[in-house]
Amino acid sequence: MPILAAIAVPHPPIILPEVGHGEEQKINTTIKSYQKVMRHISELRPDTIVLTSPHSVIYSDYFHISPGTYAVGSFAQFRAPQVRIEANYDSIFVDALSRNCKAMGIPAGTLGENSRELDHATMIPLRFLQDYYGDFKLVRIGLSGLSPAEHYRLGKEIARTSDQLGRRVCFIASGDLSHKLLDDGPYGYVPEGPEFDKQITRYLADADFLSMLSMETDLCESAAECGLRSFWIMAGALDQKSVKSELLSYEGPFGVGYGVACFDITGDDESRNFDEQYETERRRILDEKKDAEDEYVKLARLSLETYVKTGSQIRMPAGLPEDLKYRKAGAFVSLKINGQLRGCIGTISPTEPSLAMEIICNAVSAASRDPRFDPVTEDELDDITYSVDVLGEAEPISDMSQLDVRRYGVIVERGGRRGLLLPDLAGVDTPEEQVSIAKRKAGIEEDEPVTLKRFEVVRHL
Repeated sequence: MPILAAIAVPHPPIILPEVGHGEEQKINTTIKSYQKVMRHISELRPDTIVLTSPHSVIYSDYFHISPGTYAVGSFAQFRAPQVRIEANYDSIFVDALSRNCKAMGIPAGTLGENSRELDHATMIPLRFLQDYYGDFKLVRIGLSGLSPAEHYRLGKEIARTSDQLGRRVCFIASGDLSHKLLDDGPYGYVPEGPEFDKQITRYLADADFLSMLSMETDLCESAAECGLRSFWIMAGALDQKSVKSELLSYEGPFGVGYGVACFDITGDDESRNFDEQYETERRRILDEKKDAEDEYVKLARLSLETYVKTGSQIRMPAGLPEDLKYRKAGAFVSLKINGQLRGCIGTISPTEPSLAMEIICNAVSAASRDPRFDPVTEDELDDITYSVDVLGEAEPISDMSQLDVRRYGVIVERGGRRGLLLPDLAGVDTPEEQVSIAKRKAGIEEDEPVTLKRFEVVRHL
């Protein structure tokens, strides 16, 4: 049978009295909402709880489904070892879901478990649920670095598996919202934090899953959220269903956003096929971006696509602007898919006889020699968006007060080690963060003194 209901809930350890020691009263509205949705789940008497957790096993290209028949965890890391949560797994559901995902080409299964212990993003919802209901088995699923559409497709397979097995299933999407709401919070404040929470709570309240799938990557990364991918899978589990949605509460007194929402299925609705709508709109946007690319980006695309398809590097094409043909400069070529970095290689100073050849060579390197990624494959080419950063001359500076993370990139040097970070990067909000990341890239310890240089770039999209 189809999914009975779904809820989205946060997982702050401080919500438990054994951890909060009274501080949990500052989020009493969240506690009451939590209790309300768990009473609702108990009334539905599910056979199986499918729970998605940002703190279970996570891989960039694979959804991990916890194997076995039983798991236990405790809050020892939060100084409450006496609080233990146990759960029996629905191994029949897990096996069937893994088979269905394999048949549909979704990279999901039980491989690669590195810890059998339940994580806190799983245990907190179970702790609240077990106060009202315990006659269920659990399916615990981790998130991934895959696209919104892939998360949604996994949700569809969860619903299909539920239907095949005749299980009464409720879905719990565990996830906090932004972690950057307050200056004195544990993660600080950025404007994107409240903006993310404003948007996501509206989408949860309205069950606007298409907007949820389409949220800007830079906004989400800057906000340091952790629940969005859980919500994407939940949305897929409700594919083509009409739902009654309710946002029960939202709070953020500790600098992290906590939202509680409930979704009850009221019937079928073929118009709520949000993965298909998302992919149609994404393709339209990609085509528009490709049509608007300037000569610098067109050259990077031509170079990369030719290399991936033929294994050969192109020569400098005729008819390029003079700046590309005759100027020498360092340049970075960055590749993204679904807003996520897919490769980035560049040169601080020119290494080729022209800027055009600098871009041609670095585009090939970004596709094939970035050690963080596997080489780009031909079936990825249509999904790649490009940016080309042309570097100006680097100038020495005396200290970080002369940096502006939006305007200047930074070069740090110590001995023969040198690290660079481009300007205006999502999630890099202060010169201190900028220099720290550049140090790590160079293998320089945080407390080691460095010489600093800054540079400006012209970014081509």
